[in-house]
Amino acid sequence: MASAALCYQQNGIPPLTHPTSLPGSLQRQPTQDARAATLSVGGDWTLQHYATLRREIERTRRQVAETDRIELGALGKLDTAGAGLLVELIGPARVARLSDWAPQLPAERRALLTTVAAALDQPEAEQVPETNGLADVLAHVGRTVSGVWNQQRTLLGFIGLTLQTLFTVIFNPRRWRITALVVHIEQTGLDAIPIVALLTFLVGAVVAFLGATVLADFGATIYTVNLVAFSFLREFGVLLAAILLAGRTASAFAAQIGAMKSNEEIDAIRTLGLSPIELLVLPRVLAMLITLPILTFIGILSGIVGGLVVCSLALDISPAMFFTILQRDIPLNHFLVGIGKAPVFAFLIAVIGCLEGFKASGSAQSVGEHTTSSVVQSIFMVILLDAIAALFFMEMGW
Repeated sequence: MASAALCYQQNGIPPLTHPTSLPGSLQRQPTQDARAATLSVGGDWTLQHYATLRREIERTRRQVAETDRIELGALGKLDTAGAGLLVELIGPARVARLSDWAPQLPAERRALLTTVAAALDQPEAEQVPETNGLADVLAHVGRTVSGVWNQQRTLLGFIGLTLQTLFTVIFNPRRWRITALVVHIEQTGLDAIPIVALLTFLVGAVVAFLGATVLADFGATIYTVNLVAFSFLREFGVLLAAILLAGRTASAFAAQIGAMKSNEEIDAIRTLGLSPIELLVLPRVLAMLITLPILTFIGILSGIVGGLVVCSLALDISPAMFFTILQRDIPLNHFLVGIGKAPVFAFLIAVIGCLEGFKASGSAQSVGEHTTSSVVQSIFMVILLDAIAALFFMEMGW
């Protein structure tokens, strides 16, 4: 090596030297004040010397006090690992005031130290306490019940707002939206007649088949006529029509109003000084109040006709005998009970569909979710109210 270096020097070429890296050091020197000292930081504070610096900090940390003076003039190279060690030694609060007590430090190193100090000064994330499965189930049930309660409160408030607007508009014919009402009557009523009639006809035939099968063991197949008439006059006619409109019309109302809200058309209506309830909700509610009783009547007739076909073909009950039994044994109050439920169901279906449309946000996913929610809520409320009404009418003897 010596001969090679001598050869380089003779030829005028300097010998190759490897750069050296001095590890960081900490020196604590006492001052005249016994309560304070001077802590000199020198050398390179880099990842290469991390293990050595860590041991030095662990040794010196017990001697560093808040009143100690820290000198960074001899500080060499500095990277993120070394900056983290210095912040741990000095403290984030003191590093944040670095420009006050170490103005001679280059700006880039001050920026590195303050950035690392801000990152290390973040509060620790709270650990989620461990829970058992039963607690999670109970918590989920509680959140669900609370959500249902808030949803029902919102529905009641929207019903009140709709009724208030209805009573305000009904006495002012100039504010009636006749064109929108007729359009919604056609969409919700006339277009739904074929599916309602077909479905109730098939269900009437199925009920007649089941009744005949059960009553044949007792020799009472003639009462199949009473079974079909009672079931469709009181329950099936209005229930099937309401469920069909809940799936067909409530979803359409929610999707239409939700799309308008996502396109900011409802905001435009409010900007013009108009009421979205008056323009969008009332025509739909009134259309449902008109069409559902009509569809219920059609469903009752179709269901009875389906039972008549089965009785005529399978039970040897002529149409004349069928209608004679209807006239003799079935009083009018059963029809009134069934048709009286229709306006209540219609109002609820329309209000729920419109409310879910208003609750949708600007995304297509939200519109889809609230459209599905409108169908589920409408069917649930229809079946719930029908069950309550059935128990009430049975107790009243109607």
